[in-house]
Amino acid sequence: MNVSVIIPVFNERGSLSELVKELNQSLNSTSEWEVIFIDDGSSDGSSEWLANQCEQNPNYKLIQFFRNYGKSAALSEGFKAANGDYIITMDGDLQDDPAEIQTLISKLEEGWDLVSGWKKTRHDPLSKRIPSKLFNFVTRLMTGVKIHDFNCGLKGYKKAVVKSIEVYGGRHRYIPALAGQRKFKVTEIVVNHRPRQFGETKYGGSRIFHGFFDLITLLFLNRYTQQPLHLFGFFGLGALKLGIIVECIVLYYKYGLGEPFALHMALLMFGIMLIVIGIQFFSIGLLGEMIARSTQSQEDRVRKVITKD
Repeated sequence: MNVSVIIPVFNERGSLSELVKELNQSLNSTSEWEVIFIDDGSSDGSSEWLANQCEQNPNYKLIQFFRNYGKSAALSEGFKAANGDYIITMDGDLQDDPAEIQTLISKLEEGWDLVSGWKKTRHDPLSKRIPSKLFNFVTRLMTGVKIHDFNCGLKGYKKAVVKSIEVYGGRHRYIPALAGQRKFKVTEIVVNHRPRQFGETKYGGSRIFHGFFDLITLLFLNRYTQQPLHLFGFFGLGALKLGIIVECIVLYYKYGLGEPFALHMALLMFGIMLIVIGIQFFSIGLLGEMIARSTQSQEDRVRKVITKD
């Protein structure tokens, strides 16, 4: 069994010694394993300590960022570098328990593609727990993926999952939703969550707003990337209908009541503007459909070549 553990690190020097000790204990029974640390621009000596650890143990690898790029960028680089058939992600602050690694692997061996941790008993302040519950409720409702904790750092994946999803911006929060979009089988298990012993939390209250915008982007790309006319056509049809209604009212004033166009020129121009906007929305949707069809055709050709080889 080949396992890769990916751990983003940002100023977690105090927790690293104990973390490595627990990782060695948890992975001792695994035949082939690697731990990939991604140092996200730490300034507290974490990078130097990890570099020294990697020199002593060939199972440990380090990817260094010259500045802080965020968790999504760290996970993305870790996914690219991972060689394991099973990939585990966890945070470097010791709140995620390395002893849960074997539990995640066992669940993956049951046939699941992604297993997300659920911090059912959570040792965080109320100021973090309440926004997190709201975030998880909205995400569960909007994406249709029925898990309780989307943002838990402790997750297990099969290799095919991490090699087929793109993680950037703030999309690390929605990895289970991204996997669900691609029809991977997603589940969750309750994991041990521990109080923070070292350092400070890296997440502020503003992340809930950032997460909301990321969710809108995710839903848009999921539903309309391949069918842009469904979105632009909806607005175009609405504008056309409203414009035609306005023009019919103007015609009624002219031919039904005998009033000149000059008295209703503003209404006439408003109706024409709505009709033009509607036609423009339809045009944008049709152009989008042509681009999507061309992109899909190229992807199909690539798949056929790969399948043939």
